[in-house]
Amino acid sequence: MSIHLMDLMGSPNIGVYCLVTDKVALIPTYVTKSKIQRIEELLGVDVIQMSLGGSILNGVLAVANSTGIVLPGFADSSDEQRLRSVGFSNVIRLSSRETAFGNLVLVNDRGGIHDPELSRSVVKTIADVLDMELVPSLIAGLPYVGAFAVANNKGIIVHPLVKEDEQAVIEDVLKVPASAGTTNGGVPIVKSGMLANDKAALVGSSSTGPELVIIGQALNLVG
Repeated sequence: MSIHLMDLMGSPNIGVYCLVTDKVALIPTYVTKSKIQRIEELLGVDVIQMSLGGSILNGVLAVANSTGIVLPGFADSSDEQRLRSVGFSNVIRLSSRETAFGNLVLVNDRGGIHDPELSRSVVKTIADVLDMELVPSLIAGLPYVGAFAVANNKGIIVHPLVKEDEQAVIEDVLKVPASAGTTNGGVPIVKSGMLANDKAALVGSSSTGPELVIIGQALNLVG
């Protein structure tokens, strides 16, 4: 099973600090060299050490797939230029009243859902940059769809209180099955405790054996 326990900077909340695609991982500048090498090896990605606009909350602030990445408006122009240089074909700093795009948008390479309160212009920009359809939806009746789920191109692990109609929308738009689960010993905000792509998942060090099994099955990383 390609599921591995990890912490970063002494915290099991690894999804708050990092953003991962199938090619690249954005990791804060404070992470040790040995930990970076392990992330590269396990996820099969190139690690880019970056703190967006001076913040270490890469996973909260940005949303990305294999096509593009959306950054908050306060990110530096140097952040944008660096991401273009490492292979992101579409990069934008999106100025809006929202900044935590990683918490408000859930995507894989096939589709995505977003907080229904995002403006039409913001949604259109994100959809264009990521080259996909975006559909409004809630998870567990709340708008934090990027925080409450993690998706790859094989499956989705989602907040345990997801409603049946919400799950149906998620599966239809992202075109993969979804399963409910938690991380870090029962935390339902699953994004906070994990990183995942099509190769593997890194899960917060406080996660239990049963949680790892559920995550592996949900993201089709077993075997």
